[in-house]
Amino acid sequence: MTTEERNNLLASISEKYTFSEEPLYEDSIQDNQKDTPAAIEDQFVRLPWYRHIWFFILSLFRPITPIKAFEENRIVHLGKEIASRFPESFDYKRNWLLPLFHKALTDLKNGARFFYTALDSSVHRDKGAFYAFLASLEMEDIHSQLQTQTVPQHISEEYPDISEMEWQQQAFHEMEKALAEITAEQRGAMYANARSLYCLKELASFLYDRLLLTFEFEPSVDGSICSAKVVQDQLLTLNNILYSFKDPPSMALIESLFVFILSEQEYDAVELQNILVKAEDSLAAIRAFNRQIPLTLILRCATRDVTLEPQSISGGEDWFMVFHDYWKMHIEEQFTNFQRDRRRQKLFESFTYFLRGKNLRILEYAESESNPDGMPIEGIFSLSFLLTFYRVVFMTEINGVLRDILLNGDFYKREHRTTFTEHYNTLIKLEDAIKRFDYNLSPSGAYGKRYVQGSNEVSVPVRRRKMQVAMEDAANEATEIISRTKSSIEGLLTVLEAIICKDPDGKYTTLANMSRFLEQNTGATFKEEPSAQAVSRPKGAAFITNMIEVIQKLHQTLQILVDIDVTELDHSTA
Repeated sequence: MTTEERNNLLASISEKYTFSEEPLYEDSIQDNQKDTPAAIEDQFVRLPWYRHIWFFILSLFRPITPIKAFEENRIVHLGKEIASRFPESFDYKRNWLLPLFHKALTDLKNGARFFYTALDSSVHRDKGAFYAFLASLEMEDIHSQLQTQTVPQHISEEYPDISEMEWQQQAFHEMEKALAEITAEQRGAMYANARSLYCLKELASFLYDRLLLTFEFEPSVDGSICSAKVVQDQLLTLNNILYSFKDPPSMALIESLFVFILSEQEYDAVELQNILVKAEDSLAAIRAFNRQIPLTLILRCATRDVTLEPQSISGGEDWFMVFHDYWKMHIEEQFTNFQRDRRRQKLFESFTYFLRGKNLRILEYAESESNPDGMPIEGIFSLSFLLTFYRVVFMTEINGVLRDILLNGDFYKREHRTTFTEHYNTLIKLEDAIKRFDYNLSPSGAYGKRYVQGSNEVSVPVRRRKMQVAMEDAANEATEIISRTKSSIEGLLTVLEAIICKDPDGKYTTLANMSRFLEQNTGATFKEEPSAQAVSRPKGAAFITNMIEVIQKLHQTLQILVDIDVTELDHSTA
C-alpha cells in the first residue's frame, strides 16, 4: 500500500467513524480519601478527646496502637462505602470478591484480548517497522525526509564523486539531520502513543484466566466468589495497569495498528471500519470495568492499608531509540541491496558480452521468475550460466581446439594425456549432467518427488524437515557439478598454458608434435574483427592465437563463476 493509498483510506474512515475521547480510567477515590501516612496521623491528632479515649480502649483489647485502631475503623467505613456505592462487587466483612466482580473481570478479559492478536501481528512482530509506520501519520514531514533523502539512488546522484561506503555514511548523516528536526509536540505525540501501546499490551496479556480460575460458586450469593486476600498480588498488578492506561489510544494509533496488519492483504474501508468498531467496543469494556469495580478501594480493604495508591507503570520511553535503530538498519539494508543489484547488473553485462547477447538458459524445474513454484536451491544461477556457456561458447569456440589436441596431440607423458582427457570429458558431458540434474528437480525426479511429498505433510515440523533435506541434497549435487567443472577448467588451463610454454610451475610440457600444429596453419587466413580485411598470418600464428583465445575464455569463465558465487552469497544473506 502506497502512502497516498493509505492516507485516502484513513481519510475515508475518519469521515464515517470517530473514536470516543472519554477517559478509560476515572479515579473512584475522592480527594478527601487520598490518604497518606502523614495525613492519617494528622487526622488522628485532630480527633475529639473522647475519640482518642475510644481508640485507646480498643487498643487495649488487641496488640495494636490507637492510631492503627483508627485506621482499621477507616477501613470498615470504606467497606461500607463500597457496599453502598458499588453493590455486589465486594463483601468487606468476609473479604470476598462477589459475582459482579467476576462478570466485570470476564468482560474486561474479552475486551482486552481483542487487541492481543493485533499487537502480536504488529508491534511484537516488528516494533521498529510499526513505529516507522505510526510516525508517517504523526510526523509526516519527518517521514517524507527520511524516505526521500536517505535512499541510495538519491545519495548516488547527489554525491557521484564519493565512494559507495561514503554514500552510506552520507545517508546516515541525512537520517540524523531529519531526526534532529522532530519537534517537541511530535515527540510528545509519539511518546503518548508508545505508552498507550505498552499499557494496552500489558492489559491484553494479563493472566485473566489464572485469576478467574480462583473463583468458585457460592450458593449464598448465587454466583462465583473469591477471597481477595488470595489474589491481591494479581489485583495490585492489574490495578497499576488500569491506572496507567487512563487516556484512550489516539485515532492515529488505532488506525496504524490495524492498517499495518492489513496492509499486505486485500481489504476495503468497510472492513477496516468494522474492525475499528470492535476496537471501540473493547475500549468500552475497559471503561465499564473501571466504573463498576473500585479496584483501589477494594485493595485497601483487602490489604488493610487505607493509604494504598496505584502506581504508574513505566513503558514507551524507548520509542525514539527503537525508531532510530529501525531507520539505521533500513538504510543499511537498502544500501546492501543497492550494492548487490549493482554487482548483479555488472555481472549480467559481462554475461551479455561473454555469451554473445544470448539469454541464460534457466533450469526448467528450479525456482525462478518464470517458475516461482520450482524447487528453491543454491547454485542454480551458476548451473544456468554453465548450461548457456556450454552451447554458446564451449561448443562453438573452445571445443574445436581442445578436440584437435585430444585426437592429434602427442604428449610427452601418458599421465598428461590422461589428465587432459579426463578434464575434457568432464566439460563435454557438462550439458548432460546439468539436464539430468534438472530432471531430478522435477516432480518425477529423485529430489523433486521427495520435495513434493514433504510439502504435503500435515505436521509443520515434519514438512519443513523433509523439504529442507531434499533441498540440501539437491544443493549438494549442484555444488558438486559446479566444483567438478571448475576443477576441470583449471586443469585444462594448466595443460594448455604449458603447451604454449606458459606453464608457471613447469609441471606440464608442450606437445612432442607441436610443429605439426604449427605447420598445419601455414598460410591460413582469418579475420580478427568483423570489419577487418582478411590477412595472411605467419606460420603457426593461427594455432597460437586460437590457444590464447581459448585460455582467455576459460579464465573468464572461472571469474564469472566466482562473481556468481559472491552474488548468490549476497542474496542468501540479504
